[in-house]
Amino acid sequence: MELRKYVIANWKSYKNFAEARRWLDEFAELYVPVDGVEVIIAPTFLCLEQVLAHLDSLQLKNVALAAQDVSPFPKGAYTGAVAADLLKDLVDYVIVGHSERRRYFHETINDIGNKVLESTDAGLTPIVCVDKPYAMSQLTSLGDIDSDAVILAYAPVDALNFRIPHPPEKVAEDVSFISGVHPRWPVIYGGALDVDNAGRYSSVTGVAGLFVGSASLEVKSFAAIYKAVTGH
Repeated sequence: MELRKYVIANWKSYKNFAEARRWLDEFAELYVPVDGVEVIIAPTFLCLEQVLAHLDSLQLKNVALAAQDVSPFPKGAYTGAVAADLLKDLVDYVIVGHSERRRYFHETINDIGNKVLESTDAGLTPIVCVDKPYAMSQLTSLGDIDSDAVILAYAPVDALNFRIPHPPEKVAEDVSFISGVHPRWPVIYGGALDVDNAGRYSSVTGVAGLFVGSASLEVKSFAAIYKAVTGH
């Protein structure tokens, strides 16, 4: 991957376009681009096209979009699905296999593998979520992916569910394990991140960025997390 660090805002099922536009306008006033750091924003499908147009008008350097999900199937008769080929003109990244998708929508490892394949075939970079204790099976399922354009997001489910961050030394241990399985792919961390702890997790050895959920919904908190990562 060309860029060394990633700071991702996952808005989940929040924000219509009016809310997204206000967030982006305020972020533009706070944002200082830093070479080697990319901000990735993941709005809902509902307003992806409008957010892209507004981002283009703001001309923010090193800011890209991600879709929060993608179909495991190609374009075709799959009602309700959004194929990777339909997303490639709107986004550069796709979040795949988030624990909420697995928990509430019953996605399987096979589903996730198909989504990764569809994404890379379309020229998109999947951000593949990984957690313990299922990391080995999740990582092994990606063994046939012949692409350097993959980001692994280590997001422990208990940290997400209970808002209790893992100790940085434990994160370093787990990230080292994940990197040992797929050393060519960068590993980012997400799990109970906030303004107070972002700097500690960003500086953990092997961590290539932060995957921010709830704390990204309020623009000033996300901008502060970005500043903790970059120092700007």
